[in-house]
Amino acid sequence: MEYNHREIEKKWQQFWEDNQTYKTDIDHNKPKYYVLDMFPYPSGAGLHVGHPLGYIASDIISRYKRLKGFNVLHPMGFDSFGLPAEQYAIQTGQHPAITTEQNISTFISQMKNIGFSYDWSREVRTSDPNYYKWTQWIFMQLFNHYYDKDADKALPINHLVAQFEKGGSAAVNAVCDEETPDFTAEDWNAMSEKEQQILLLKYRFTFPEESYVNWCPGLGTVLSNDEVKDGVSERGGFPVERKLMKQWAMRITAYADRLLTGLDTIDWPEPLKEQQRNWIGKSVGASVKFKVASENKEGLNIEVFTTRVDTIYGVSFMVLAPEHEWALELTTPEQKEAVETYIKWAASRSEVDRMAEKKVTGVFTGSYCINPLSEEKVPIFLADYVLAGYGTGAVMGVPSGDQRDWNFATNFGLPIVPILDSQKDIDQQADNTKEGTYINSGIINGMTYKEATDTLIGWLEERKLGKGKIQYRLRNAVFSRQRYWGEPVPVYFKDDVPYLIDESELPLELPKIDKYLPTETGEPPLGRAEGWKYKNEYEYELSTMPGWAGSSWYWYRYMDPQNNGAFASKEAIDYWQRVDFYLGGSEHATGHLLYSRFWNKFLKDLGVVPQEEFAAKLLNQGMIQGRSNFVYRLKSSESGHPVFVSHGLKDQYETTKLHVDVNIVDNDVLDVAAFKNWREDFINAEFILEDGKYVCGWEVEKMSKSKFNVVNPDNIVEKYGADTLRMYEMFLGPLTDAKPWNMNGISGTFNFLRKFWRLFYEDQSGKQKWTDAEPTAEELKVLHRTIKRVEEDIERLSFNTVVSTFMIAVNDLSDLKCHKKAILQDMLILLAPYAPHITEELWVALGNEAGTISSASFPVFNPKYLEESAFEYPIQINGKVRANIPFPIDMSKEDIEQGVLANETVQKWLEGKEPKKVVVVPKRIVNVVL
Repeated sequence: MEYNHREIEKKWQQFWEDNQTYKTDIDHNKPKYYVLDMFPYPSGAGLHVGHPLGYIASDIISRYKRLKGFNVLHPMGFDSFGLPAEQYAIQTGQHPAITTEQNISTFISQMKNIGFSYDWSREVRTSDPNYYKWTQWIFMQLFNHYYDKDADKALPINHLVAQFEKGGSAAVNAVCDEETPDFTAEDWNAMSEKEQQILLLKYRFTFPEESYVNWCPGLGTVLSNDEVKDGVSERGGFPVERKLMKQWAMRITAYADRLLTGLDTIDWPEPLKEQQRNWIGKSVGASVKFKVASENKEGLNIEVFTTRVDTIYGVSFMVLAPEHEWALELTTPEQKEAVETYIKWAASRSEVDRMAEKKVTGVFTGSYCINPLSEEKVPIFLADYVLAGYGTGAVMGVPSGDQRDWNFATNFGLPIVPILDSQKDIDQQADNTKEGTYINSGIINGMTYKEATDTLIGWLEERKLGKGKIQYRLRNAVFSRQRYWGEPVPVYFKDDVPYLIDESELPLELPKIDKYLPTETGEPPLGRAEGWKYKNEYEYELSTMPGWAGSSWYWYRYMDPQNNGAFASKEAIDYWQRVDFYLGGSEHATGHLLYSRFWNKFLKDLGVVPQEEFAAKLLNQGMIQGRSNFVYRLKSSESGHPVFVSHGLKDQYETTKLHVDVNIVDNDVLDVAAFKNWREDFINAEFILEDGKYVCGWEVEKMSKSKFNVVNPDNIVEKYGADTLRMYEMFLGPLTDAKPWNMNGISGTFNFLRKFWRLFYEDQSGKQKWTDAEPTAEELKVLHRTIKRVEEDIERLSFNTVVSTFMIAVNDLSDLKCHKKAILQDMLILLAPYAPHITEELWVALGNEAGTISSASFPVFNPKYLEESAFEYPIQINGKVRANIPFPIDMSKEDIEQGVLANETVQKWLEGKEPKKVVVVPKRIVNVVL
């Protein structure tokens, strides 16, 4: 009976679905293990072979943990709000929900086709009102809380109000906006409701504010930094500009320090943790005020933050961000045209581009400010390397202490004021300053670095010209999109002040609209909804939540997805706790993963989740790159038909290289007939072949439709089977490495499974081979060596080496002609996480209960079977190995010597001569010297 993967895989996939084999419930008799994939956005293109890489690895872990006795939660869902569905809706008029549903159906079909052990009863979709009801609920909690520094946690906003009523702003130590005014209890109690609510927005975790954002007119929405590449939108390639807009924001900055310290408590990749540390960017220093030197700007101070307040004597210029609120106000009439041109140019560049730029650009405003220590006038410039959203949007220029400032000063002919008389070169100045003693530097003359820093901060604070400060690079997160296909914000406006709708009115569902475009007056698409008002009176918020809203908490909904009274029950959360193993891409380091940690810490403060961090362990899978194929077309043809030259002959002709669909190429050999049908203009193509074949060229590139190198996993499953696909993707290399997709080796993996099948059945007759005979010592040795290696390698997530171990074991068992049930049954369990279909089929064939291999027990390694009872000694005669003779491990040297000299082969080489000496090195070698 031959191995029929099509029949076997469809049979078992249907069995798993009919019997809900992977449905998971709370079971206090087993330890729990929660395995989670970053859930996908369901695009219309479906899965290509690069997508399942991480899903296969997490499925192996899930199946392995079940075999080890764990109660495994392994769910799947869809991040189903997003721009692509809405763009399609704009083009076709079709509601995004329809295309989203179609795309999800395709994804589910493909996933089931690969045999993943997901509990589909727990599926969630972020665009389902029953799901986003709880995203809106979390938003409401954020709106109703603030961060109390003394408690070091989120507290209800009512607690803050009570403090204000008794003691004003002096009664609290809370995270708030920089410009929040001080006020007394009398001031607070005298305020109108509107005034109080506006003031509270400076403390709430989520609030509307005007901020500079990446505005994409082509998409009609705000984009995050990671959605912008080289000044254009990652999706669609539309120009992006910096624009001041009113947006909802999340006060993630309140958790900056906890986000930093929490990284030390989780098993995440160090490069990813370092990315988050750098993104949060904790800096200890001082804020300093530079008074504007202009008669009509009385009282105007430019505030900067510096980690090197000791270098303040070296300040020779001031730089503001082009979008700084005072940029035009500080511009003199003579500089107006140049400044306006520069501001317009800078607005066309993304923050990422500006931060990465090496070239120095800037423009003089015409104004000056005063150095508070030296009291010298300092020119004020605009430069795009300064960003309005970072710190104060202003930077003091110290060219003798910073390379970037030195480049700027040199470019604009500004003075470079030495800080130390011991300065030797600009590149080493920062280190020299820290190590040296300050000379000719005003009040810090003769001091060490620490003494100078403490003295200057004290001097500034005493004169109210500055203060010591800890600052973070992290900014409040923009939390709104001017789009339709997203979660509605559960807010309405009364007298221009935002209020929450009643919790009982959740979910606030998306209304119907006629078009998925902004209104004629520029409002977001929700402005098109007729009669969409709160209590038929108040305007709703017209922006929707960003893509990261629904993905910042979804693992909790998987714990209890049908619950209507809470996002998950206390029982479910207390049992599952958090994710034990999370797998996904490193590109989400400063987006999804950072925002999720923020929301989780907030929910922990509320007491609704038990863990500070939502995922104990995280693994980033590498990318599977496309392997493109090429054909070579003659630049001219006598027949007028296109002529293609095989790769090995192309250098003999003038050709043009063209991408060809990899799905009509097998091991770099083109299917000529399929190629002719691929494109209408190739129907009459002619070919110059080598050895009767057309051989294609190849390169490794990103997998994309434009390069025709996208491989549909459905095609691989149809031809070779899901088990082959699963094993082959793991075999390509370490999971965390990028690797090219290459079909050349997949037949070898397929042949391995066929060889494994032949341990059980005769290939032609279909007769069973297995017996109940007792295994030999050598067969047990192969089995337990395999158990040991498989367990160790899965535990250390070395998935590719496990496949090699299986191949070696099957080769060894085949050589031993082993068909013992006792050996084969344990081999099935070992292989089951990788190849679940074939192992289910053979498990039942051996007489086990149908569909229960997933609840079998992982074989226990017994080291005694790897203990050697004999050692095969190489026998050297006068320095050359002439024989190999096995002797028991515990045999004495004398007995080994006698056994060697009595051996027929050795006797032949001795030719009747008596050896001068025999040297026996235990468990190494025997050397006979004539």
